[in-house]
Amino acid sequence: MTTPPDSLTGHAGEIAVAVAQAHGVETMFTLSGAHVFPMYDGAVKSDPPVRLLDVRHEQTAAFAAEATGKLTRVPGLAVLTAGPGVTNGVSAMAQATFAGSPMVVVGGRAPNNRWGTGALQEIDHLPIVGPVTKHATTLMSADDVAAGFDTAFTQARSSHRGPAYVDVPMDEFFNVGSGPVPVLGAYRGAEPDSDAVARIAGLVAKAERPVLILGTDVWADRAEEAALRLVEEMRLPAITNGMGRGVVPGGHPLLVTKARGAALNGADLVVVVGTPLDFRLGYGVFGGKDGGATAAVVHIADSPGQLSGHADLAASVSGDLSAVLDGLLTALAGAAQPDRSSWLTLLQDTVAAAAARDAELLGAEADPVHPARIYGELVPRLADDAVVIGDGGDFVSFAGKFVEPRRPGCWLDPGPYGCLGAGLGAAIAARIARPSSQVVLLLGDGAAGFSLMDVDTLARHDLPVVMVMGNNSAWGLEKGPMQMLYGYDVAADLAPRTAYDDVVRALGGAGETVTDPRQIGPALDRAFAANAPYLVNVITDVDAAYPRATFGI
Repeated sequence: MTTPPDSLTGHAGEIAVAVAQAHGVETMFTLSGAHVFPMYDGAVKSDPPVRLLDVRHEQTAAFAAEATGKLTRVPGLAVLTAGPGVTNGVSAMAQATFAGSPMVVVGGRAPNNRWGTGALQEIDHLPIVGPVTKHATTLMSADDVAAGFDTAFTQARSSHRGPAYVDVPMDEFFNVGSGPVPVLGAYRGAEPDSDAVARIAGLVAKAERPVLILGTDVWADRAEEAALRLVEEMRLPAITNGMGRGVVPGGHPLLVTKARGAALNGADLVVVVGTPLDFRLGYGVFGGKDGGATAAVVHIADSPGQLSGHADLAASVSGDLSAVLDGLLTALAGAAQPDRSSWLTLLQDTVAAAAARDAELLGAEADPVHPARIYGELVPRLADDAVVIGDGGDFVSFAGKFVEPRRPGCWLDPGPYGCLGAGLGAAIAARIARPSSQVVLLLGDGAAGFSLMDVDTLARHDLPVVMVMGNNSAWGLEKGPMQMLYGYDVAADLAPRTAYDDVVRALGGAGETVTDPRQIGPALDRAFAANAPYLVNVITDVDAAYPRATFGI
């Protein structure tokens, strides 16, 4: 029988790779496992070949795929062997669900012809991964693979984005099958309700002290240009979070993240776009301090399921975020609005005062080193297109305060799931996705313990990354609060002044330990010039804790 010209044919691994390539995949992140050998064969034989990037722990492969989805807005691909390979990837799938990251995880599976007899790593993965994915399925035959993989990639890249999971029994992975060639069109989200957009425009037009919050989905939904147009043409003060950072460039006069407290406590209207009303945003309650009135809240999301179900909303709308934001701009362009100059001046003055206070910390000469001094040296050395990755607690919280990206799509952190250990995978992904950019991984010494072995992956695959560690020899995010609650702390200390740079050197990289704040800058210069995985291990003051207002509950 002749295969139709619009069909794929080959063994299931070849078909799976062809579908992945049709969806834009260029790299497969994996750790070698026999259950998924057909995927490797498909990658090697495809034209052009799919890059095989093998790691030292499956969590790194999955976190690299998750970060690829964030950075490129094309689903990242992780291929994990059966059983523990899949379960080692669960945290990354959960993070992708919370962050709305498009990714596809392909799992190996014990063969159908041995199912139920105790084959190696025989386990049904779907009940495990189902709760942390938006789509999970087992494709029981080679002929199911083309359509099944197309569905997985389509689900992953559609609003609201997230992880999709597919596994194929080992015997079927080796079998020959056929299936339809994917047909991809330009993706655009749902058209928003025009009446809802008009209601929100009416609220903005009347507000005397509005604030706009721009989150990760503004970037993921490719709405960064529409968001900046709305901010600039309507002169709306804006705060950014997650991958929304950089949508309004650092240093922009309408970026008031440094005046966050004054903005959110003083606003009469807060419009939240593309981020959940979770613990990071006071669960959607703004103002109300000292007997003042709370702000009206508007929530705008890329899909109905992302709209808050717990907050008291003045209005909401879901749909394609560019369409929503441009719709608001069109409606507001001809509307009478109050004079907001005094509100904007107040916030800009607050930003300037905060920057002046920050300057003292950024230049701190303290011994041991204050974590802020690291950022005082790092930030001036960052190019506009640098990709900055955070993997840690207190140390990365300081990064959120001092690092303001100048371009969108250049900031990666664990997001609301708060999962440590994502950093090395994200750094691998960033170096591949942005080959000409600086890639800087900010590591807490605690977080480094989850994944530092994958410096071996950076070295083997010639992926230079600058790693900057704030080493306070403790779980700082837990040590301080436990002392506050109980007057003592346990299980919060690590070995003092561990030479993690020795570990990096042993794995093929380079690095140094820094104890003098005056030596941080020269060490960073050496790191950027090294063209290698390079760790600047800065010994910091454990008592210089980040002054946080929330502990996430």
